[in-house]
Amino acid sequence: MPRFPEFARKRFRIARLGLCLSGVLALCAALAVPANAQGRLDAKYEASLAGLPIGKGAWIVDVSEDQYSAAVSGATTGLMKSIGGGNGTGTTQGRITAGQFAPLSYVSTVNYGKKAEVIRIALGGGNVKDSTIEPQPPESPDRIPVTDVHRRNVLDPMTGSLLKVAGTGDPVGPEACRKTLSVFDGRMRYDLRLEYKRMEMVKAEKGYHGPVVVCAVYFTPIAGYVPDRVSIKYVAAQRNMEIWFAPIAGTRVLAPFRITIPTPLGTGMIEATEFVSAQKTAKTNSTN
Repeated sequence: MPRFPEFARKRFRIARLGLCLSGVLALCAALAVPANAQGRLDAKYEASLAGLPIGKGAWIVDVSEDQYSAAVSGATTGLMKSIGGGNGTGTTQGRITAGQFAPLSYVSTVNYGKKAEVIRIALGGGNVKDSTIEPQPPESPDRIPVTDVHRRNVLDPMTGSLLKVAGTGDPVGPEACRKTLSVFDGRMRYDLRLEYKRMEMVKAEKGYHGPVVVCAVYFTPIAGYVPDRVSIKYVAAQRNMEIWFAPIAGTRVLAPFRITIPTPLGTGMIEATEFVSAQKTAKTNSTN
């Protein structure tokens, strides 16, 4: 079986990170959530490159009073599948402390051709406690090393893809985008700076129909990368990357509805075809 080409691996990783949203993108903010605010999101996404379908994925997010979890799965389709094929899964879970996400664990598995890679990250108090990549990647003398300092005050990619908006007003607004986020994906430490761009209206084939807030995304690599690598330079230079965020019912949490990433071969896009969220009622103890 031919080796899955580098281009296909990169496009699949973009789709996976977008669904987790890593990748290339991830995002988080402070939150003041009512004590009984709980919600669940069941979403399905399609990925395309220059208008051609290249992948599909699904994402489930659960938010309760003091904890959260998310699971994602995706696979290449169409031409991407025919020239090598790839699929992946990811999970994250953590607590909600002082109105903020506090991730505890993150696991990502990516399969391409006959190869597979598993990344595990354990976190606590905003810091990385342990991280592994299997199989262990080869060392590169040109790679900027990740130090203990780089592992502090960070989010995993999946937790970082969920925006938590403070306040009591409509969470789908400009304030959701005004932040810079520190992400560690197990290999690379990078910053994602968000800026408000505009408001849009969307309608999924199933589920959400309403306003989304569009954030511009600016990627800055910090450590764990090779400075001369063309793909890193290209993404860091982009000024037209966007994430469209929609609300999860019953919470002040926003999740990606659409991601657009310019590439040398055309626009890469990940868009929800289904975005079904529902408010859940918090359980309370009753006395007789």
